[in-house]
Amino acid sequence: MGTTTFTGEFRYSIDAKGRVNIPAKFRKALPETSEDTFVVTRGLDDNISVYSLDMWRQKEEELLKLSSRLREHRAFRRQATRFATPLKFDSQGRVAIPADLLKHAGIEKDVVIIGMIDEIEIWDPDTLARYEETEFQLDAEDIEAIDNYTRSS
Repeated sequence: MGTTTFTGEFRYSIDAKGRVNIPAKFRKALPETSEDTFVVTRGLDDNISVYSLDMWRQKEEELLKLSSRLREHRAFRRQATRFATPLKFDSQGRVAIPADLLKHAGIEKDVVIIGMIDEIEIWDPDTLARYEETEFQLDAEDIEAIDNYTRSS
């Protein structure tokens, strides 16, 4: 049984059938209860988010706590679930990413796969580089706010 911790960065290419290799390190981290299954969906940024089946079930529980009466809650739940697709990896460790998710992330050939502890992100390399230059920049004030948040949680 794995530890369900995804860390590290890997670079792969999408094959002609839209399949990408999930790093062996990540496949080994899947708990047995995930049944060799990942769930892929749109990420919150211009990327694809990948969850173990177990973690996706936890995300579903969180989404069920949102009110169906509030427009923002419905929209967020819809956005999170409408593209969610469970995928089992094949004997070579590949999963076939749905075309609409590849389009959402702007992925045509090469990908960067990043472990984010409890989820995996799949990025187009150029999109990731653009985000790193703009959106992902943290200054000392940001880091202090994050540190304060983690200490108070």
